[in-house]
Formats: sequence, structure tokens, C-alpha cells
Amino acid sequence: MTEDKAKEKKYNKWIVVLSITIPLIVAALFGVKIDAELPVFLPPIYASINAFTALVLVTAFWAITNKKQNLHKRLMQLAISLSVVFLVMYIAYHMTSDSTKYGGDGFVKYVYYAILITHIIMSIAVIPFVLITYVRAITNNFERHKKIARITFPLWLYVAISGVVVYIMISPYY
Repeated sequence: MTEDKAKEKKYNKWIVVLSITIPLIVAALFGVKIDAELPVFLPPIYASINAFTALVLVTAFWAITNKKQNLHKRLMQLAISLSVVFLVMYIAYHMTSDSTKYGGDGFVKYVYYAILITHIIMSIAVIPFVLITYVRAITNNFERHKKIARITFPLWLYVAISGVVVYIMISPYY
């Protein structure tokens, strides 16, 4: 086993644990209701974070295609940090507020639910991809990093953009 693969292997348990634990914790916390009113209305804030994440991801892609590795690295760390901040705000909102029902009808309702369902599924599926991609980068396994990044990038970008679209579509019903 090469040194890079050995370094990478030590992270695999954490990747599995986090990939399973994060969605389970989020699902469990949806059932917890705290009788508290947040000082701000979070959905437009975390939708903005999703939009900024999408912009950061595209900029990071541009950076790496233009051989700006340090900029790419910093942007990807920012994208991961933004995703963590989003997740904390998302959980805080849903623990303190009732879920909003989509009020549209007709064809648009089916479009909304198609985007919402794929967004939720992809947001769970992207977790191990992001973690594996990041581990391959920090362990200097750049060939394997590039291979999985080709999958991770479009998945993560879809999650970020579809999150904004879901917010825009449901925002009239808050």
C-alpha cells in the first residue's frame, strides 16, 4: 500500500461515521422542537449561503483549471465551512419553527417537489463524496482526488443551486 493510500485509509472510518451520522442527526433533530424564537428569519440567510457556496464552488473550479492550487484549496475549505454553517442554521430553524407547506398547485407543484426530493437525496449523497474528495486532497493523493472531484463537483453544485431554487419557490408561503 502506498503512503498516500495508507494516510487516506486512516480517515475512512471517519468518513463512514460522518456520512451516516450527519443525516441521522439532522433527521432526529427535525423531531425536536424548541420553544424559542430566533432573532432573525433564517431561510433567506441560509439560502444566501447556498448561493454563495455555489459561487465559491464555481470559482474553485476556475482556480484549479487555471493552475491556482492555493486559491483552489482556500476556496474549497471555504465551501466546506459554508456548508457547515448552512447545516447549523438549517437545523436551528427547523428545531424552532414549523415546516412550511408548499402552497402552489398544478405543474409547478410537481416541479417543486421534484427539485426538493432530488435536493434532499443529493444533499445526503454528497456528504461522503465531499469528505473523500477532501481527504484525497489533504493526503496529497491528487490523481484520485481529481477522479472523484469530477463526481463531487456537479453533485455539490446541484445541492447548492437547488437549495436556492427550493427557497425561492417556497418563500411566498412562509
